Amino acid sequence: MAKATGCTPRALRHYEEHGLIASARAANGYREYDDAVVTRVRNIRHLIDAGLTLDDVRVFLPCLDGDVASAPPSAAGLRVGRERLAVLDARIAAQVAVRDRLAAALQAATPPPPPPPSPPSRVR
Repeated sequence: MAKATGCTPRALRHYEEHGLIASARAANGYREYDDAVVTRVRNIRHLIDAGLTLDDVRVFLPCLDGDVASAPPSAAGLRVGRERLAVLDARIAAQVAVRDRLAAALQAATPPPPPPPSPPSRVR
């Protein structure tokens, strides 16, 4: 499954722990996944790559087995996307404020450069 989806086995276990995918156990203890899980995992990756969290992805559970990228958006999906965008905007604003404070502190702590040397005077 990891090879078919491009995900690590650890990521697959993580998705399983969050209830996004399911597996059965083979006699040797290995996980066995239904073929439909490939589509589901690709859709989960698509949503995560778009900036959503696994908790956000739960809203999309009813449509994870289809083509999430080209399906018409649901009201719930749009709401989750807008909420996540607001969270990201707030984080970016906070990081910009931290960066500005650091830049100001560095500027205040840096002595001004010495003035350029005066050109030599000409004696006549």
